[in-house]
Amino acid sequence: MKRSTADLAPRGPVSRGPVSRGPALREVAGPDRVPLSQETFQALRNLLHDHSGIALAPHKLTMVQSRLAKRLRVLGLPDYEAYLEKVGETDSSEWAEFINALTTNLTSFFREGHHFTRLVELLTASGAATGKLRVWSAGCSTGEEPYTLAMTLLKAFGPSARIQIVATDLDTAVLETAARGIYPMARIEGLSDEWKRFAFLRGTGERRGQARVRPEVRDLVSFQQMNLRDAAWPLEGGPFQAIFCRNVMIYFDKPTQRELLGRFRQTLAPGGLLFVGHSEALLDAALGFQSLGQTIYRRKEGTP
Repeated sequence: MKRSTADLAPRGPVSRGPVSRGPALREVAGPDRVPLSQETFQALRNLLHDHSGIALAPHKLTMVQSRLAKRLRVLGLPDYEAYLEKVGETDSSEWAEFINALTTNLTSFFREGHHFTRLVELLTASGAATGKLRVWSAGCSTGEEPYTLAMTLLKAFGPSARIQIVATDLDTAVLETAARGIYPMARIEGLSDEWKRFAFLRGTGERRGQARVRPEVRDLVSFQQMNLRDAAWPLEGGPFQAIFCRNVMIYFDKPTQRELLGRFRQTLAPGGLLFVGHSEALLDAALGFQSLGQTIYRRKEGTP
């Protein structure tokens, strides 16, 4: 039977004590509940674009609010306006964290695997493998792409080949992960047993459940922080036989993309190869590249 309100009332006299008549306490909103205004969001978008060339979509307000809420908590800031002021300071120490929070790093070993197969075929056909092989992984994220390049070239051309993989990214946090070369075993489960034995050491003890990139693979890769929008690229050692810049240019607007492609062309050796993401086809023939299919391009000679 349903009990009435009277049934639930306490029995006998109840001492209530003095009743406070002061103002009611109000809960202080945490960063997750502080609103990000459209005006501040636009200012953050402009700041990101001006410094990195990344064109953040207008519908990403909720994502930005969520990701930057963590930085508000760490810094003890009351709202996004205060964060904008801090990150906008000249030589702000927060700039790297701002970039790290708003960039997406989705990668895996042998992602778009046909690119690595074709790289070996094209380098072999052109005779480039007989000299020094320099490949740039631009936007290397947590390191799976450059390590895949090192694994592929080392297996194809042997330990006597002169192989150098230069890996760059804007995000300092992912570069730290990449430089360590240690991954959860789950990240390499999709590889064949042959590749696992060739390129990784299985962790034991405290490292159980992890895999470390073998030194002979790791030593072929150098990592450095770099902004593709910088006026100069500190890439020493001569031109590249191939550049991998996959799923990076989708974050840039069209003028920035055209500028980058022109600079990539200048950085490639004659006949050098450019690999881009599956959604980044270069439709403008005036950019100085010849399409080889499967989002692979060869530098064309002459003035583009």
